[in-house]
Amino acid sequence: MPLHPEALPDFPWDSLADARRRASAHPDGIVDLSVGTPVDPTPDVVTRALAAAADSPGYPTTQGTAALRQAVVDWFARRRGVPDLRPEAVLPTIGSKELVAFLPALLGMGPGDVVMHPSIAYPTYDVGARLVGAEPFPADATTAIGPGRVRLVWLNSPSNPTGRVLGVEHLAKVVAWARERGAVVASDECYAELAWDEPWVSEGVPSLLDPRVTGGSHEGLLVLYSASKQSNLAGYRAAFAAGDPALVERLLAVRKHAGMMMPAPVQAALAAALGDDAHVAQQRERYRARREVLLAGCAAGGLQVAPESQAGLYLWARLPGATGREIVAALAERGILAAPGEFYGPLGADHVRIALTATDERVAAAARRLAEAPLR
Repeated sequence: MPLHPEALPDFPWDSLADARRRASAHPDGIVDLSVGTPVDPTPDVVTRALAAAADSPGYPTTQGTAALRQAVVDWFARRRGVPDLRPEAVLPTIGSKELVAFLPALLGMGPGDVVMHPSIAYPTYDVGARLVGAEPFPADATTAIGPGRVRLVWLNSPSNPTGRVLGVEHLAKVVAWARERGAVVASDECYAELAWDEPWVSEGVPSLLDPRVTGGSHEGLLVLYSASKQSNLAGYRAAFAAGDPALVERLLAVRKHAGMMMPAPVQAALAAALGDDAHVAQQRERYRARREVLLAGCAAGGLQVAPESQAGLYLWARLPGATGREIVAALAERGILAAPGEFYGPLGADHVRIALTATDERVAAAARRLAEAPLR
């Protein structure tokens, strides 16, 4: 797996240092809405499972325990409308970002291959392609790609940063298109439990593995999911991939040789998290309430939130006539730190991403500052 680190861009968040300093100088302190890291307690059901499994002197299994893989299968059936996943088609990962970054390498991609990803997207899809010398191709429609050799198509629903949700019909069209070309479709679905608008609240966010999408076969399909958001487990690096058994077997073969295994106590904690819906509902309600406060603050401050911000942990917002960097600077003067939309591709350059991940008190402070000192 030849890697090309020299092809990587600078790490985007390093460029926020000046804005962070300005925001931190606010008399009432910084409200950091830039990264999206959870701030609420890890649920008791998870910490109890972690403690109970703390005596783990042996090596964990790379493929995951039978209990964890069954917990993933049960969760997909119960929460995502996927009744036909098999335990052998599940693979725990050390967080989801590492697999996003290394999936092109693990699938043997390289120069001459094309990796499609959304035009406004989490930057690691682009990074994974560049690492192996492949061509990242940002596009929201398969008709935009032309005759290039597409090997991998990334989907992200709900989207980071926009919150857009892809419906069943859209997903099914992408699957059919990719199968005609022998391409893998990988769907990053880690915000799926955080839907805010209908029909997604009532119906649930559709999964790539939904039978209405797949036609009854998971061939060529892979879903990535992280418990960081739904269960406040970012520090645990607890995630998994699931889908095509042949793809999972291929990933597993490399990961066994490379020692890429989730610690056994974390496997137990993740299984417990996936088996308990009550704490997820509680966390969803926390984020819903904070979102309402921030929506009101944005409206009072002159920021326009995109209508596609229907799910996930972020508000995708703009200020007419201003660039994302200018909005970040104006927010920093009010002690608020956000991420400029350019981090997510050139088409995001006039937006900012505002995270819901701050305490109730800090979120209220941000909304109050925006109301007292509007950006326009």
